[in-house]
Amino acid sequence: MGEKKKAKAVIVGGSIAGVSCAHALISAGWDVVVLEKSSQPPKGSPTGAGLALDRQAFNIIESWLPQPQLLQQTTLPLTIDQNQTADGEKEVSRILTRDEDFNFRAAHWADLHGLLYNALPAEVFLWGHLYLSFRTSEDKTSVTVEAKVLQTEEIIEINGDLLVAADGCLSLIRKTFLPDLKLRYSGYCAWRGVLDFSGNENSETIMSIQRVYPDLGKCLYFDLNTGSHTVLYELLSKRLNWIWYVHQPEPEQKGYSVTMKVSSDMIENMYQEAEKAWGPELVRVMRETKEPFINIIYDCDPLERIFLDNVVLIGDAAHPTTPHGVRSTNMSILDAAVLGKCIEKWGAENIPSALEEYQRIRLPVTSKQVLHSRRMGRIKQGLALLDRKPFDPKTASAEECEELQQKNMPFFATVPLSVD
Repeated sequence: MGEKKKAKAVIVGGSIAGVSCAHALISAGWDVVVLEKSSQPPKGSPTGAGLALDRQAFNIIESWLPQPQLLQQTTLPLTIDQNQTADGEKEVSRILTRDEDFNFRAAHWADLHGLLYNALPAEVFLWGHLYLSFRTSEDKTSVTVEAKVLQTEEIIEINGDLLVAADGCLSLIRKTFLPDLKLRYSGYCAWRGVLDFSGNENSETIMSIQRVYPDLGKCLYFDLNTGSHTVLYELLSKRLNWIWYVHQPEPEQKGYSVTMKVSSDMIENMYQEAEKAWGPELVRVMRETKEPFINIIYDCDPLERIFLDNVVLIGDAAHPTTPHGVRSTNMSILDAAVLGKCIEKWGAENIPSALEEYQRIRLPVTSKQVLHSRRMGRIKQGLALLDRKPFDPKTASAEECEELQQKNMPFFATVPLSVD
């Protein structure tokens, strides 16, 4: 008797959700192929930026890596979650909340992606392959994916037992079985940037930002103003990650991206607005950052289902979310881990049962987390909520400020990995 043929998954999307899923399914004994439209793996620092890993996601990633210590070495601690507001003339900050048991780690998107990607066999990836469509067999046991090889314009077909949609919050695969689903624009966008200050550690910009934010290197800082807020934290290799959430009408966006190209005029205008809202130390960091960019902030009401036959959604494709609960990457990693465990438990011959269990474990968690993150964003941006008046950091009571803390996120400490 020959060896039983391995089951095969086709994963569309080579970002963190996709590479995480590749790890989880290979661990479950499957063959995988990852289709990604980018022509090559991201090198250096793309328009990704900082992210924060919770302890559970961190441990899962370590379990996938042949050299797990590398994850610790490429991240910095985030042990403090602090919300503060400028008092008076933007010179002195008043602490609204401070949680010193935060226990996250800060990573740069490209560093984390590189770690995960380099720990996979290179032949798993098909770079420069644009997903076009899929069809499932009549008996629902196999799936055929059509893709275009961008370099040659050739159309190819790839067959598998399972299709994993890791194609982001604007997922084309999700659109095929949920055609009427609309993303919800939050009412604001985020200016983002990463300042690399290696070689400039003693510059006035860096000395002054460290003076005003003394816990950089271990603290996730949120600065709140009336109707706006910023985020600041340090990444490994002398980099500062900053975000500024700004109310604006929904931008016209061409193509499939939530990242917006910005002109030098837009950047200059952003600096001028920042000077009216934030302290000079933070504005200087913004001004010295090369290539700041805009993320358009969307989420969507929780989906009722995240699989159909042998097609399954993971990551932002399954639950587009706002970034306020530092959940997006963590949810993607947990999705991948749970999917891998369910597939391993049920086997290739019982994919519908495996996907049903994956949905039963993940949907209640991600639905609550997406809605909580939405609420946090609306509070921090001073927007209306049905059950409370708009939050104003200048006048908020200690009790009102409690809601700002990350630890209020549902399933903050531990997320279930099984139905037991």
